[in-house]
Amino acid sequence: METFNIPATPSLMKEFLRQMGGTAVIDGGLATELELHGADLNDPLWSAKCLLTSPHLIRSVHLDYLEAGADIIITASYQATIQGFEAKGFSREQSENLLKKSVDIALEARRIYYERCSKSSSDGTGDGRILKNRPILVAASVGSYGAYLADGSEYSGCYGEAMTVNALKEFHRRRVQVLAEAGPDIIAFETVPNKIEAQ
Repeated sequence: METFNIPATPSLMKEFLRQMGGTAVIDGGLATELELHGADLNDPLWSAKCLLTSPHLIRSVHLDYLEAGADIIITASYQATIQGFEAKGFSREQSENLLKKSVDIALEARRIYYERCSKSSSDGTGDGRILKNRPILVAASVGSYGAYLADGSEYSGCYGEAMTVNALKEFHRRRVQVLAEAGPDIIAFETVPNKIEAQ
């Protein structure tokens, strides 16, 4: 298996894009693809529900995207929060382990993809799959506070006048630490809907 030397420095994305020829493809909608694979996401955890019920589907979708040419795959942690898992009855430790699991699944999908590439003699198998050794990044997804609320405020940013920068820092801090410690290449802060959360 070929490995790629992508430095873990502020120039990681610059070097990654250089190796990619200036552009990289990010995977697509995880939830949509999970539903196409038969997942029921009618839950406040949304796609993170599959971390509990069907992690194999998450891995399968990651592999589908890699074989379609994605260079960056994003973990199933957009709606996964410690608070959300605790509301479902999980302990803090179990909740943190589920966050780590989202990164582990993506890393495993990348490893499996590289194994498939090493077994293939071409850049594809004739069935539309792209099997090409190339740098691939795993991005740990961090959805907004509104994604946790599951009330549409992830798009409006309307969290109420009582919401503060400090409250949002407290909400996100441990989750980001757990995801970072799980070993993704980058963190993807997704759908940040307002200035206060961006701060």
